[in-house]
Amino acid sequence: MDVSVPDVEYPDYSDRQLVAVPLALLAVSVGVLAVATVLLGSPVPLGIEFTGGTELRVITGDSPSEIRATFDQEVESITPIASQADTYQLTFQFEDADPLEQRATEAGYTVESVSERSASFAGDSQRQALVGLLVAFAGMAVLVFLMFRTFIPSIAVVASAFSDIVIPLALMRLFGIELSLGTVAALLMLIGYSVDSDLLLNNHIIRRRGAFYTATYRAMRTGVTMTITSIAAMVVMVVVASLLGIPLLPAIGIVLVFGLTADLMNTYLMNVSLLRYYKFEAVGR
Repeated sequence: MDVSVPDVEYPDYSDRQLVAVPLALLAVSVGVLAVATVLLGSPVPLGIEFTGGTELRVITGDSPSEIRATFDQEVESITPIASQADTYQLTFQFEDADPLEQRATEAGYTVESVSERSASFAGDSQRQALVGLLVAFAGMAVLVFLMFRTFIPSIAVVASAFSDIVIPLALMRLFGIELSLGTVAALLMLIGYSVDSDLLLNNHIIRRRGAFYTATYRAMRTGVTMTITSIAAMVVMVVVASLLGIPLLPAIGIVLVFGLTADLMNTYLMNVSLLRYYKFEAVGR
């Protein structure tokens, strides 16, 4: 993959033009999550870790459509296990595993494993995941403000990180990707990725000598190459995990691809516009 970074003619665009696209996408993403919350009860689809339910791993020669027709309860997802022939992992938002296991046995399926998660325990997991995301984001924001001690460079990093989380959440809703413990971990990783690229840019522009655009291009050549390489690695992980039938990794990889792609836009459009305003307008006055 060609990871060379083309020159961007930033002087040809105003700060408002640079920031318009990321702010518009952020506004649309917030709107998607708000509408989903009102209409569907949650901003993103929730996995059984956060709603409660049952997982069955079965061996059968039936097709996924035949498996769905076998059960009276709705099958939330059917994931083939590539490493084991004719083996599927079934998830239900139904807490009682006994009738599900009985129905699978009656249909001639071999039940390899059964796991249940109660709604109350799932509710606790949901609260803990939300608190974890909020604490991680708040800790990041405090650390950034302590590092730069000026409002605009600090808010540029925080705003970029916030958008890097919100846009993937909206895409998760649009593509039906469930929020699970794995995707929560991916969102936490995105906070780290976002801060890394933003701090690289801010340090080059604010703390190193040199013209603004020279520092920006220098940071871009490192940051863009690093981010594109990470995106390529995540795409490979998604493809391999899908072929091997690993249930959790494809969702994690897709969320990271969403977030890292958004980070490219937020860092080198929104963050650059705020830093340029800071250097030429706020400081120059």
